[in-house]
Amino acid sequence: MGTSFTRTLELIERLHRQCLEVVKAELDRLAVRDLTSVQAVILFNIGRDEFSIGDLTQRGYYLGSNVSYNIKKMIKHGYLLQARSTQDRRLLLVRASPAGVEIHLALDSLFEAHASNELIRNQVSEDCLNRSNEALRNLHGIWASQSRAR
Repeated sequence: MGTSFTRTLELIERLHRQCLEVVKAELDRLAVRDLTSVQAVILFNIGRDEFSIGDLTQRGYYLGSNVSYNIKKMIKHGYLLQARSTQDRRLLLVRASPAGVEIHLALDSLFEAHASNELIRNQVSEDCLNRSNEALRNLHGIWASQSRAR
């Protein structure tokens, strides 16, 4: 079991890096030079919603200082808009600007094409993905409980 678990950890990290490479290639294709792949994934996850930086950290599982840095860069380059919450004036909320929504839609189309073309061509079934998702959710639950226990 230990060797399988170690291989799973290695694969998770490789998949994450490869996903960022695919996103970077799409940004290059779109001639977007002022956005990193990590920032593009943050925009993809924001979509058309509005979040506080704390919410992004919790929901997106990004490291806090990296989120703050990336948010500032995306605001500077016009991909995010920032406003104070009407309920709690201390809280800053961010949402995608029209340019940010364009990135979200481009990645959504890219991932949809992968789901409808590449997965089928490579014989990755929905059942296979569901089993993988279940295993990854279980790992997430184990690690979340471990981190809360400390």
